[in-house]
This record gives sequence, C-alpha cells and structure tokens, in this order.
Amino acid sequence: MLKLGVNIDHVATVREARHRGRPVGEPDPVEAALASEAAGAHGITAHLREDRRHIQDRDVWRLRESIHTRLNLEMANKEEIVQIALRLKPDIVCIVPENRNEVTTEGGLDVAGHLQALAETTKRINGAGIDVSLFIAPEEKQVVAAFQSGAQFVELHTGSFAEAYDDDSARTKEIQRLVIASNQAHAAGLKVNAGHGLNYKNLNCLYEVPHLVELNIGHSIVSRAITVGMNSAVKEMLVLMANYPEC
Repeated sequence: MLKLGVNIDHVATVREARHRGRPVGEPDPVEAALASEAAGAHGITAHLREDRRHIQDRDVWRLRESIHTRLNLEMANKEEIVQIALRLKPDIVCIVPENRNEVTTEGGLDVAGHLQALAETTKRINGAGIDVSLFIAPEEKQVVAAFQSGAQFVELHTGSFAEAYDDDSARTKEIQRLVIASNQAHAAGLKVNAGHGLNYKNLNCLYEVPHLVELNIGHSIVSRAITVGMNSAVKEMLVLMANYPEC
C-alpha cells in the first residue's frame, strides 16, 4: 500500500501570517495533523526551518506528544536542528536543503557534494534509533551518494515533474528520470519516498514510478482543505493513491 504523509507546514504558514511571535494562534497545525490521521493519513510531516517561518519548536514537541502515526521531521543539516531531532526522536528525519530566500524547498540535496557531513549526521541520527531520508533530485550520482551516506530512505524531488505536467514531452522525460532513479535506489537497498508539487491532478502520472513507499504531500491538501475541510481533503487524496500498482 502506498502511504500518505501529510505535510502541515502551510497550516502554520497561515497561522504565522496573523499570529507571528505569539504563543498561540489559529489555525493549529496539530489539530490539522490529528484530523489528517483521523481521515487515514499514515504519517505527519513538518519542516522545522532555521528561520522558523512556519512550524515552531512548540509545534514539533506537541506533534510528538499528540499524533499516533509516524512523525517525519524535515530539517537542514544544521547542528541546532540536529540537536533538536536527537531530543525529539521523530520516527524519521528527512534532510533537505534550505535557502532563506525561497518560499518552499526548491531543489534536491547535493548529497554527492556533502557526503562526509551527511554521513556523519546520518550516523548520529541512526544511533538515536531514528531513520534518515535524504531529499534528492532523481539523479544517479545523488542516489549513489545517498546509499554511501548510510541513509535508509531517499525522497525523490518531484518538483520538476510537477512543473512539466502540462507539457507532454517534458512530463515524459521527468517521469523517466524518476523511474530510473527509483529503480537505482531500490536496487541499492534504499526505500523510496517522493514529494514536492504533487496534487490531485498530476498524481496519476506518478504511478509509472515503481517502488514508492510513501508520498509526502502538503500544499495541495491544505489548499483543498480550505474548501472541503482537512478530513475530506485527505480522504480524497487517499482514494487517488489507492490506484498505485503494487510492485
């Protein structure tokens, strides 16, 4: 079964637009997480950024105490955040690149270019009993480096696929990149997740990619929830995901 991890970052984005710097505010990302679980989500994803632009420290601690599925903490390879992860003990961390000027994560992690540092962090996090995923572009050198790092998962960046969706030729090219990368990762013994830019429209084309374990989807679900509610938005996505063929 293809699993769904609901990213609640943009629930916090809406809250911070009005309640920045305050200890409480609405909407509550933890409530959104619990509603997602109630609708059948298999896990909750939250990105604790260095600049705390949306998810705050208090959110991840409340999530750890409240949710009943898996907590996936997205994070940069920065010592402050690594220390938080080691104390928080999420079920898995996904190490991603961060750029202070970006609205959302724009590209994959350069694992090949920072292999030693990422391998050291992976060893520390694994030592605390936490799985590690690396958010990478679907490129062979990044898959190889992810395997060398000791990570258990890769999460394939599907942003280029999402952007190419309306162009048949470009979409086909991006799907093939994802297929090749997923096969390479699977052959190396890595588990394969995917995420970024996935929505109710483009999801079906992604089903050509084999070996997927989990999709992490946030913006599209939160956007849909504005009109139909979190419960319905998650259930609608799960119905679409049920069409993914078993490998």
